[in-house]
Amino acid sequence: MEPLVTVITPTHNLLENNMADNFNLLVQLLDMQTYPNIEHLIIDNASTDGTIEFLKDYKNQEYLTFFSERDTGKFNAYNKGVMHAKGKYITFLSCDDFIHDITAIYDIVNLMEANEADFSFAPAYCRHPEGFVFLFAPAMHTAFMVLPCARQAMFFKKSMIQKENFFDEKFKYLADFDFIMRIIMKGYKPVFFDTNYVTYRFGMRVMENERKVEEETKAIFNKNLRNLYPLNDEVLTRMAKYSEFPKPLLDKLAGYFPEADREIFYERCEQLHQLRVNAIQTRDAANAATEEG
Repeated sequence: MEPLVTVITPTHNLLENNMADNFNLLVQLLDMQTYPNIEHLIIDNASTDGTIEFLKDYKNQEYLTFFSERDTGKFNAYNKGVMHAKGKYITFLSCDDFIHDITAIYDIVNLMEANEADFSFAPAYCRHPEGFVFLFAPAMHTAFMVLPCARQAMFFKKSMIQKENFFDEKFKYLADFDFIMRIIMKGYKPVFFDTNYVTYRFGMRVMENERKVEEETKAIFNKNLRNLYPLNDEVLTRMAKYSEFPKPLLDKLAGYFPEADREIFYERCEQLHQLRVNAIQTRDAANAATEEG
């Protein structure tokens, strides 16, 4: 029998936030998947706008199972979902994400089973609030600097999540970045699924809370990398803001990749550093011009 796959979706006041149609698309496309063994868990944050009654209709039609109680954020909901999940493999989709390839779950599970992989990653379409769509291509060689791929385009073994003590809930914006960094450093086995199968909506919380995200990034670097290289606030700030890593630290991080990939690791890290420096210089110049005008 095919292993069970659990899809975990957090919700909160779907009706009030005009998300019912998006949620319906997510559910209907999951129902169209060719893979026969899927459970969809909804972790609802004690909605008060009729969402619970809305979810009961789906539950009665056996589309999903839901739990509704107060949570402390997205990653708390994810962890609750993992604890309830019965699947061997888990993926996380928000209520406005959807899997547009109906054979994807079948193909991903077969790939993970064949390779005895602990997690998978893939490209994804991202819908920006300004109306355009772009492709988020995975960049695992920069996984110690930034989130290397869309979390929505990843599958994880439940046993791995449990063994690594779930998402670290003290990180409200980037707990997925922290988790991916941890599993790479622990040597869990990845597999690349070379198909764009999922579409997700760009999260504005990160963009709207730049300072908090920078501080959280520094904390993640300090948590995971401090035993590899002596870190202080100045070094951490340059790492978080400019992706400027000390060379001795880069040399140690390169060791987490196969020897054949280390040259491209250094190249990708330098490219990301230059991109971020250029982006900040461009922004600062634009701000200065606005102030002068």
